[in-house]
This record gives sequence, C-alpha cells and structure tokens, in this order.
Amino acid sequence: MRLRNIPGSDEVIENSLFCYNTPTEMRGKWSGHFRNNAPIHIEIGMGKGRFITELAMKNPGINYIGIEKYSSVLIRALEKQEDLQLLNLCFIRMNADDLCKVFAPGEVGRIYLNFSDPWPKDRHYKRRLTSNTYLPLYKEILNPNGCLEFKTDNEGLFDFSLETAGQNPDWTILQYTRDLHNDPMGQGNIMTEYEEKFSSRGNPIYKMILVPSKG
Repeated sequence: MRLRNIPGSDEVIENSLFCYNTPTEMRGKWSGHFRNNAPIHIEIGMGKGRFITELAMKNPGINYIGIEKYSSVLIRALEKQEDLQLLNLCFIRMNADDLCKVFAPGEVGRIYLNFSDPWPKDRHYKRRLTSNTYLPLYKEILNPNGCLEFKTDNEGLFDFSLETAGQNPDWTILQYTRDLHNDPMGQGNIMTEYEEKFSSRGNPIYKMILVPSKG
C-alpha cells in the first residue's frame, strides 16, 4: 500500500529543483527544460521512481518525466534524484486527468503504465488508466510513431485492458504476453518495486504494448 502522509513531504516537493509544481506552464516547452530535442518518455504513476530512474541512467539520450499524484511516494523518487542529479530526469506531481494540459499534441514519444491501481469494482472501471477515459488523452499527447507500454500483475485488469484497447479503433495492440519474465518480450525488462515483490511470490507479470492506429 502506498504511503500518503509523510510530514513535510509537500514542502520538500515544492522546493525541489527536480519537480514542477506548475507543469502547465511547460506545455509544448519540455525540450527547453532539458535543453535538447531528445525524445520525451513519461511514466504515469511512477511510485518511488525505481523504474524511471533506472531508465534515465541507462538511456542518457532520452528525457524522462515521472508523474505521481501522492506526495509521500514522490518524495522517495526525489531523494534518489537529489543524489544522482540526472540531467534527463524530472518529476511532476499531478493526476493523469490533466495530461493534455501539461503536454502538447505529439510531445511525448512513449508512455509507461506500471502496476496501476486496478479499481476492481465494476462501477469504477472509468478510473482505470487503461480505460477509454484515458486512452484518448494518451493518443493526443503521443507522437504518431510512439507507443504505450502497460505492465500489471492483475489478470482482471489485463483482460479489461486487452478488450478495451482491442475495441478502440484509435489503437493497435502491437504485442502482449501473460508471462513477461518467461517471454522474449521480457528481454531487457526493468522491474519496478511492485514487480519485484509480486514476481517473487510467483505471480506472472502481464504486459501489453499499444501503438496509435494509422490512418
């Protein structure tokens, strides 16, 4: 369970050089922040930042933006970044609902969704990050040649995501697997904190890659 109340976390985030508290001001200008024209990849719901931080370390030619709405989780990623001082990594505290206010059309090259809240009750399906509530937002900010990568250990959420994407004409399912760690799709996989915990229990990891439909 994610911690949501660490005293002083809001103040630390507000004063950090690595976190944008008014990200709408950067819409269409993220390349200016990074001072280059390298691709911009984002992770929505990054948790403590292990995944995106490792990506940034391994791929200095790509700019990464981690998005997290809980201050008490985001602060852990900031602590790592304060030590590493990676020039190609920054963070935003925000909800996914505001993506189009923060990124201009086509500004993002890749979107990562890792172990998102499954919202298991049927009446909450619109809150799932792979629902048709959010797929249009991803399509708007994503480069036409970009992609969306989704990982989960929740079979119900994965089935829902496959069905939703498969019925959405704006998206094409490029690849998917129901056992990432024993599939060629898993080559070069970087694990999140949750992924390591779930897989150590013997849980299969599910992954799907979507691309915008052509035409």
